[in-house]
Amino acid sequence: MNSNEHAIPVGDLVAEFLDAIGVTTVFGVVSIHNIPMLDAIGRRNAIRFVMGRGEAGAGHMADAYARVSGELGVLITSTGPGAANATGALVEAGFAGTPLLHLTGQTASGYLERAQGPVHDAPNQLGMLEAVSKGAFRVRSPETAFGTLVKAATLALSPPTGPVSVEIPIDIQRDVIARPGGLDFLSLPVPQPNPGTDAGLDAIAAQVAGARRPLLWTGNGAKHARSAVKRWTDLGIPLATSWNGRGVVPEQCPLVLGPLVTTPRGLEFLKSVDLLVVAGCRLRGQETVDMSLTLPDRRIHIDIEASASGRTYSADLFHVAEAGAALDAIADRLDQMSLSIAPDHGTDAAASKDEAMTSYADALDAYREFPARMRDVMPPDAIWVRDITLANSTWGNRIFPLNDPRTNVFPVSAAIGPGLPFGIGAAIGANGRKVVSMCGDGGFCLSLAEVWTAVQEQSDVVFVVMNDNGYGVIRHIQDALYGGRHYFDDLLAPDFGKLAELAGLHYARVETSDELTTAMQAALAVRGPALVEVDMASIGEYPRYFKPPPYTRQKRKEAA
Repeated sequence: MNSNEHAIPVGDLVAEFLDAIGVTTVFGVVSIHNIPMLDAIGRRNAIRFVMGRGEAGAGHMADAYARVSGELGVLITSTGPGAANATGALVEAGFAGTPLLHLTGQTASGYLERAQGPVHDAPNQLGMLEAVSKGAFRVRSPETAFGTLVKAATLALSPPTGPVSVEIPIDIQRDVIARPGGLDFLSLPVPQPNPGTDAGLDAIAAQVAGARRPLLWTGNGAKHARSAVKRWTDLGIPLATSWNGRGVVPEQCPLVLGPLVTTPRGLEFLKSVDLLVVAGCRLRGQETVDMSLTLPDRRIHIDIEASASGRTYSADLFHVAEAGAALDAIADRLDQMSLSIAPDHGTDAAASKDEAMTSYADALDAYREFPARMRDVMPPDAIWVRDITLANSTWGNRIFPLNDPRTNVFPVSAAIGPGLPFGIGAAIGANGRKVVSMCGDGGFCLSLAEVWTAVQEQSDVVFVVMNDNGYGVIRHIQDALYGGRHYFDDLLAPDFGKLAELAGLHYARVETSDELTTAMQAALAVRGPALVEVDMASIGEYPRYFKPPPYTRQKRKEAA
């Protein structure tokens, strides 16, 4: 019997398929509707399975693993409630553009969509997954399993990348089929990057060459196009980035304003720009104060999705293309042209950046030294993971320098709670690099059970808990919009020292800014998970940063 005639269960096909496309690590929770897949993974012993304490945590781990390692993230959950528990993680992966393959079980085919009440049966589970995924598929027969898996993984990895879900009913997982011969030479048909039309590239190059003060603004869609983006800065064109697009060019470069372009000093520089080229970036509301920032009048937008045209800001020229390929092709043209960039444009950008960094740090008051101390103590290649906290919403996303997009992991959706599992997944994908995961006490507690995943997996991550005894971000919003009335923002958190003792974690408590360096040095020296608690009550009140968005002020004006 040759390999094409060899019969295998569909569960084994899943395990062999993942191995064939290069997957080395899978995250999830074992349950009755996914045992055939996980039994096959266990028997083959070729793929590491990381056992999350819940599907939400496992999903965030798979997401962070993919962002850091550059591999396809894989999550395996059970049916119904198990799949539903993962939806928040899928939403976050969608915001972040993370290539993630979600495999979930399903009720046996004969009971599907009949409301007969078998275990874990949920109405329209596929519709639920379609709502939170880039795509969602159901394997409807054993013979279509291989093709469905190829289609789903290809879709997840095709720009714009994102999470894709596949349901496999439990009876189909157990069914035996002829082993697909394509497993022996499998290559996913991910499309090659397309730079777009020559006419569009020529028109963009002509406008850039004629601009006196051009600015390139890139985002998630260009964050791995490092060489292409650097060609633009090498030409003397300053670079702004989204929060998720940071590190595409090392931020020590004087021309990289990064996210500082949206600070008061950065906006002053933006007024001098006579041509803005946006590539692979949404200019999303969260980073442009609900699209209220005034951008240069002349704008070019490059994006792989035609539907991005005019979604947030309009453009004089919209070019449909993969951002990195287009930027490279335009740079090829610019290399053959004479540029009109003003001699002082680069020095103005660098001065604006330095002033923005200084003024931003000064505004942190008692926490002014935290960004520099944290950066100095961490290895240059360390992974910088954050949750939604006051510290991240201010300096974590803006003035902590980054040199590589794969070191930048945070909740792009602004969800609270992913920081702890993000840290675990990042550490597993970090290939020996250190990981620091900065969380608030509220967010850390939301995923608290995953501490034991970190311990079991011996994830090499330092959890830094910024403890202000509640939801600090919410308090600032309540102060700004609700008359300072603080309802439901206080949380009873565990004693983090005792928690560390119980879990067997190295622990340190920081009560002054000066103590941060020594506490982090000791924690980073530990092999495995460690916990550093920052007592914000001892250090001082965190400066107010939240301002009402424009639409809120407008509504108040109209109501008056």
